[in-house]
Amino acid sequence: MPAEPTPPTTLPSGIGSECTSLSADQLRDLAKYAESLAEYRERESRLEAEDESSGEESDDRPDGVPSGASVTVKEINDNRYRYWQWRNGDKIKSKYIGPASPDD
Repeated sequence: MPAEPTPPTTLPSGIGSECTSLSADQLRDLAKYAESLAEYRERESRLEAEDESSGEESDDRPDGVPSGASVTVKEINDNRYRYWQWRNGDKIKSKYIGPASPDD
């Protein structure tokens, strides 16, 4: 019989021992949750970094776009578009600005 895996040393102490009491289904649910949480935190970090590096002036914001919004460029069908983007609770909101210039 194979040996039970050991938790990574980067985890806080106690998490590994808590996981040993979970069923296989619970562990799979935990893994899905952990992956979703990691993606959420990475997205948060990117939005914060974009907000800090945004060169847009707050005076250029249309009504309904908060001061913490950042400008993002999205590619749709080989065309690039600029959007204001901000967090509203657990949701990320966007508002169209216009086509992106080649410099964006």
